[in-house]
Amino acid sequence: MTEDKMGSGRTVASGEGAVGNEGVLEAVAAQARKMFCFQCEQTAGCGGCTSAGVCGKSALTAREQDELTGALVGLARALGDQAPSRRVSDLVLDGLFTCVTNVDFEPTAVRALTDRIHAERDSIASERGVAVADYDMDELWNAPEDVRSLKSLVLFGIRGMAAYAHHAAVLDYRDPKLASFFCRALAGIGSDAGASELLPLVLEVGEQNFSCMALLDGANTGTYGKPVPTCVELGIEPGPFIVVTGHDLRDLEQLLEQTDGRGVNVYTHGEMLPAHAYPLLKAHPQLKGNFGTAWQNQRREFDAIPAPVLFTTNCLMPPRGSYKDRVFTTGVVRFEGCAHVEAAADGRKDFSAVIDKALELGGYGEFHQQEGMNGGRSVTTGFGHDAVLGVADKVVEAVRAGKLRHIFLVGGCDGAKPGRNYYTDFVRNTPADTIVLTLACGKFRFNDLDLGELGDTGLPRLLDMGQCNDAYSALVVATALAEAFGCGVNDLPLTLVLSWYEQKAVAILLTLLHLGIKGIFLGPTLPAFVSPGVLQTLVDAYGIRPTTTPEADMAAALA
Repeated sequence: MTEDKMGSGRTVASGEGAVGNEGVLEAVAAQARKMFCFQCEQTAGCGGCTSAGVCGKSALTAREQDELTGALVGLARALGDQAPSRRVSDLVLDGLFTCVTNVDFEPTAVRALTDRIHAERDSIASERGVAVADYDMDELWNAPEDVRSLKSLVLFGIRGMAAYAHHAAVLDYRDPKLASFFCRALAGIGSDAGASELLPLVLEVGEQNFSCMALLDGANTGTYGKPVPTCVELGIEPGPFIVVTGHDLRDLEQLLEQTDGRGVNVYTHGEMLPAHAYPLLKAHPQLKGNFGTAWQNQRREFDAIPAPVLFTTNCLMPPRGSYKDRVFTTGVVRFEGCAHVEAAADGRKDFSAVIDKALELGGYGEFHQQEGMNGGRSVTTGFGHDAVLGVADKVVEAVRAGKLRHIFLVGGCDGAKPGRNYYTDFVRNTPADTIVLTLACGKFRFNDLDLGELGDTGLPRLLDMGQCNDAYSALVVATALAEAFGCGVNDLPLTLVLSWYEQKAVAILLTLLHLGIKGIFLGPTLPAFVSPGVLQTLVDAYGIRPTTTPEADMAAALA
């Protein structure tokens, strides 16, 4: 492993150029606390954004998000060992989710949420007769390297986990144990714990996230039915339509209910694609197909689009002026100058403004054919754990008969930085006697490829398992196959090739480590917030490997 490939946090990009990681404190101080953020994969110089976020986040918004995070730690301190109420739990989820990459670009909205957190903190502290203070995030960014790294893993992990818990909560699926853990993890970030004490907390984030993903899986399937394999067209029919992006199925459900009989079609975008596989959602005939590809292409794909776009969760890029007037946000997603749809006290949302905008714009005058990133005109999704386990006997038989040599899980986040064609090339070159499982938005690099079927088994070679949170499905399938073969997951002919971008990917990675899964290929660069010392621990214990070339990594996986 080479240091420049690792992206281990040794460099921090600034307006004056890159400086060593040991100079983070000086770099931040010299820039008068403009910002410091290294939570996503495309962070400047593979080290940290200190003037403005590569994502488009301003220094002001970054500072407000730091204040918000410090306030959340203060709230956790006020609670002590007391279990959080539902109101407090929801506030914590909103606060953590707000700070995930590409969610909230509006500093005034972040400040308003911080004020609510302060009010709750003061109320709890007064009731308990204790004095508490917020956590100064400078203490984290300027902590000893390994402590900073481990605390960052905890913070970014629970931010990603909060996104999953948030989606479950809007469907009224909650777990008090998870709510308490969020607060305990926040308190741990604000503590004086050393590296040896923090490492178990890092792995516990993975353990708790597994429970969180199981909770969300139950919420989605319990509400909308079990996903079924579904072919989704990429063409757009004439007439008014709405594009819905993000992850929140409840928002999509409400929009579908409100567009019934209105003559307005609905198309998914990005991580909303798997919605087509849920029986209750696909029962709405106006849910027609998928528009565009992954989140990083939206500024090109949405340019002058004759329809509104509803952003439900993390995925928002600063919109161009050519379509900013037709962007609507909801939930914790916000961007200055874009219309926002608030929820009523009961959680209901009125999307009439979005529908009216669709009718006003009118859509395309004739059929508008779109293609995937490889020229395909349709994609198939819906291979959740129930669908895959329904044919598990065929998989086991194929392995034992020598028809299935290996299973690859190629999934994770997509992104804008160069190097991500690796995943397309990897999948395209998988041997004919292998199967590719995929999930999350990274699949848009290759989900329109026709890999055919596995010999005479009738099994497709490419199986889309759903959103990033559906990593749970992949783990359920892996565990079931291990049981069928009477071995451990690490003994299966299975290789994980993962791409990461934001904090939900961090949470999933920590879950994989908690479960003891080894030999993961991770790219396109390793996280900047993982220090050399912490990285070596992960390499020694779990065999994490940075991606190199598709050919070399394929050979290593099949060796």
